[in-house]
Amino acid sequence: MKYTIIIALLFIFILPARSQDKLIIDKVVCKVGTETILLSDIESQFAYARDKTGGLNPDLKCEIFQSIIGQKLIVHQARLDSIEVSEDELEANLDFRIEGVLRQMNGDEAFFEEYYGMTINEMRDNLREDLEGQMLAERMQNQVMTEVDITPKEVKEFFSGIPVDSIPYLNAEVEISEIVVKPEVNKEERTRALKKILDLRKKILEGEDFAELAKKFSDDPGSGNRGGDLGFAERGTFVQEFEATAYALDLNELSEPVETEFGFHIMAVSERRGNKLRVKHILIKPEITEADRDSARIKLDSIKVDLENNKISFSQAVKKYSLEDVPSYHNNGSVQNPNTGKTIFETAELPTEIYFAIEDMDIGDISQPLEYPLPTGETYYRIVKLISKTRPHRASLDLDYTKIQKFAKESKKAEYFGKWIEEKLKDTYIEFDKDYINCPDVEEFINN
Repeated sequence: MKYTIIIALLFIFILPARSQDKLIIDKVVCKVGTETILLSDIESQFAYARDKTGGLNPDLKCEIFQSIIGQKLIVHQARLDSIEVSEDELEANLDFRIEGVLRQMNGDEAFFEEYYGMTINEMRDNLREDLEGQMLAERMQNQVMTEVDITPKEVKEFFSGIPVDSIPYLNAEVEISEIVVKPEVNKEERTRALKKILDLRKKILEGEDFAELAKKFSDDPGSGNRGGDLGFAERGTFVQEFEATAYALDLNELSEPVETEFGFHIMAVSERRGNKLRVKHILIKPEITEADRDSARIKLDSIKVDLENNKISFSQAVKKYSLEDVPSYHNNGSVQNPNTGKTIFETAELPTEIYFAIEDMDIGDISQPLEYPLPTGETYYRIVKLISKTRPHRASLDLDYTKIQKFAKESKKAEYFGKWIEEKLKDTYIEFDKDYINCPDVEEFINN
């Protein structure tokens, strides 16, 4: 039977089951060249996919088994082609994943061990082989895909092959630029915050407990609830002023007050692990008053008037007034879509305040000052310029060539990679245990 295999290499990297989950009696159920597939590999991915999809697909387990065979085939081929993952790369990836889990657990290693029934080092050993396989397969796939390109003729043929009633309907899209300002703390409030952090430092030096004071007074609710503990972190994790102080401290030495964009900190290093530090801190934030917010809005109003009267260009105003630590500052104010890295947004992707502000704006118009809430809980202010706008429409080559080109290339890649898999299957020994896995489609997949 002639068929096309389309495998999207979206490797599901799953941590081991929590300690109280039902254990699987493991055994090898398939061999793909030099690689093996365990019953637990299939069951863990099946459980994950079933939870995500609601388990309505009766063929789900066999589809997962076929996908894992494809993954193992790619790993086998990567080893034959001498593709490698260095120990440093593997260790860095393990660190990243383990630390991500620990962050979700507020850095509580004891809870981690209770939840998974193993230590962090045991978890690392448990994950090592699977993670190396994932990295090898991704590199093999990337190597194969570098050979794929697409011509304008192929893009047109791809689009022409879509039935008219199946041509997608695209949402309205916009491009925007912004100027962002941060309300400045007034002198009285800054003085109050500095005095408060100095008082807390004095109490600690006189013998009061750092953790208790952090829980009671710190303006960082995340770490404050843990007695100020920020967990282990490596260089590049914290803002510059904070990090420079932390790495200069001796173990358990209490710092002088440090001012960052978040406020005033005192900190101490409670543990070192190689180039990583475990830091605890207390943060006191100067409060932004309504008068401070009014000043920021008035400043933006004034900038808007100058722009509309052509006293200054938008890019010049960005460099003169906008915050340097906002990504748009380095792109003449142009705002990038975090989902795509491009400057185009579907209107549904816009923050609510911008969506409504630009709804009745024409291209070139500038909004009134808008609130700009940040994940940190702070609020900045910005004005937004509408650069371009399209109405909802059916996709066309004239208006949407870049999008269609991307879809066409992904389709070509999938077909190309499917054929690559088919060719490698012919030369690879595959055996599986039908007593455990009964999947006729998998037999056809292997035998054709």
